[in-house]
Amino acid sequence: CADSRAPIEIVFDVQPGDLFVLRNAGNTLSHAEGSVVGSLEYCVGPLKAKLIVVLGHTKCGAMMGATNTMLDAQQAGQGGAPAKSALEKLLAGLGPVTEQAQYELNANGGSATAEEIAAHVVKVNVFAGMERLLAYSEPIREKVNSGEVQLHGAVYDIVSGEVDFLGQLPRLPLILGRESGLINADKSLKSVVDSKGQGS
Repeated sequence: CADSRAPIEIVFDVQPGDLFVLRNAGNTLSHAEGSVVGSLEYCVGPLKAKLIVVLGHTKCGAMMGATNTMLDAQQAGQGGAPAKSALEKLLAGLGPVTEQAQYELNANGGSATAEEIAAHVVKVNVFAGMERLLAYSEPIREKVNSGEVQLHGAVYDIVSGEVDFLGQLPRLPLILGRESGLINADKSLKSVVDSKGQGS
């Protein structure tokens, strides 16, 4: 995310230049953004990165904005007013992940608050971003499928400073067209981090 409260080099205790970092509001990948996808293809291509981490963070303003946009649209019926600004389009593009988060929280008859939905959508959005990255990029999909690159999700807690690694996509074999378990599941995240190459 572009949030200045998530200083990546400090979070991972590395020097400037150790990581290839791409940031935007809410770590969104709601469309096949050329700048993000193309930059990641460069990262795992010529730069030979072996690990991609899609990192969300707690108390994300973009997730709260997207949640409020969804709830306002639900109250207004028929999807609400059309998006006019780039920010409104970005928040509207997060509609599917906010709806998924709301559904998961309310599945047992509950009625989650906006704050609860926004907190949960952080994790849902990380997994959605991972899936979309594989859908939008054939080069990245091929490298993940071969085991040359691993794709993991994580959430940074801006209060505690801890990073909760979520692992690979639960649906990774399905997305990659495989019937067996996770690709190279025996490889630990640490082994990938310790190997040569830059992470992102």
